[in-house]
Amino acid sequence: MTVLHKFALLYLIIVSLVSIIMTVYDKISAKRGWRRVPENTLVLFSALGGSAAMYLTMQIIRHKTKHIKFMLGIPIIIILQTCFIAALTAVVK
Repeated sequence: MTVLHKFALLYLIIVSLVSIIMTVYDKISAKRGWRRVPENTLVLFSALGGSAAMYLTMQIIRHKTKHIKFMLGIPIIIILQTCFIAALTAVVK
């Protein structure tokens, strides 16, 4: 595994963990009436690489599952990210 691959993996792990934490925090905040995480921030972290982790977390904790913006938007982001990685992999070979 190259240094670049290690960096990319570490980046995805960190972004995914932050996405999970923000999603769980937003769910807790919603229940307790605390200040919420802005939806645009959640979408941003999804787009930055935390989409799979965020989507799974939302399904597990049943958070924002009735919001089309998230239940349709995040899978679209996942598809676009997968296409980008496939294209990048094809070019690098």
